[in-house]
Amino acid sequence: MSGATSFTSVPIIDISGLRSAAAGDRERVAAELGTAARDVGFFYVSGSGIDDALFDRMLTVTQDFFALPLEEKMRSYIGLSRCHRGYVPVGEEGVESGTPDLKEAFDTALDLPDDDPDYLAGNPMLGPNTWPDVPGFADAVTAYYRAVLDVGNLLLRAFAVALGEDPEAFSRYATKTPSQLRLVHYPYNPDAEDHLGIGAHTDYECFTLLKPTAPGLEVLNGAGEWIDVPPVPGTFVVNVGDILELWTNGTFVATSHRVRKVKEERYSFPLFFNVDYDTEVRPLPQFAARDDRPRPPLRAGEHLFAQTAQSFAYLRRRLASGELVLPDGSLELGQFGRQALQRVD
Repeated sequence: MSGATSFTSVPIIDISGLRSAAAGDRERVAAELGTAARDVGFFYVSGSGIDDALFDRMLTVTQDFFALPLEEKMRSYIGLSRCHRGYVPVGEEGVESGTPDLKEAFDTALDLPDDDPDYLAGNPMLGPNTWPDVPGFADAVTAYYRAVLDVGNLLLRAFAVALGEDPEAFSRYATKTPSQLRLVHYPYNPDAEDHLGIGAHTDYECFTLLKPTAPGLEVLNGAGEWIDVPPVPGTFVVNVGDILELWTNGTFVATSHRVRKVKEERYSFPLFFNVDYDTEVRPLPQFAARDDRPRPPLRAGEHLFAQTAQSFAYLRRRLASGELVLPDGSLELGQFGRQALQRVD
């Protein structure tokens, strides 16, 4: 079984070549991405082509929102949404041992109209965004979302090339995705030394493009050691998620990560890049017979929803009351990544 090696640092890959007209440039970058995804599962990408001003505008409106009184922020409470959008107060989430995470967030995704057929049919992850009454908020967040989603589409094609697949092998399933952009705020906490901000976990989608404003992120290597992944100017942090791990049957590992030692105020902006909700994901034929523990297929959106429903208090309450039922075949939390592999190796 492949997997994250005993790395002690995270590589930086310039992805500007993915936009080159020369196939050799695109293939060279794809090969670098494939090596990093196999050996580390985490890496930085530079050369994204995203204007810093887009990020700066989004950061400003995000700060404006989180500075509001709690009562005002709760007008956009995620529990009021039918498709998991809006404000996530401190204590709403707990992804490790049920421990509430010491952060607040605002969840957005592909902003669909009220008459979208999937939304009208009750899809739990597709629909319109919830927008707070903060000047410029919707425009700034949407512009950033679209720019990072474009980079995600480039990476999705590159991962397919890196695996020797058709460049469209994954992209053909990325037409109307439940890819989420989270605006995360870790408040200043002088007592937070060596304290979890968010527990160890993998991400539920294909991969994540993250831009943080301060240190705190750590990633688990193959030796069971936690490695710092500090911000690097001009880059995004990218990590493999559950769906790419399943498609490659563990060749790409959804590397477990956490946030610790969050003393200074910190903002973090992960774009969780996914494929379409109903995409059935199973190991690609080249990886299907790699071990004696065959993995059952999952639907990408159902996996995202099931993991989300087990992590958020408002959804756990609905599960407990019987108002909500997990899709058939749903997995418990923590079934992917290095921690999961260590349990069965």
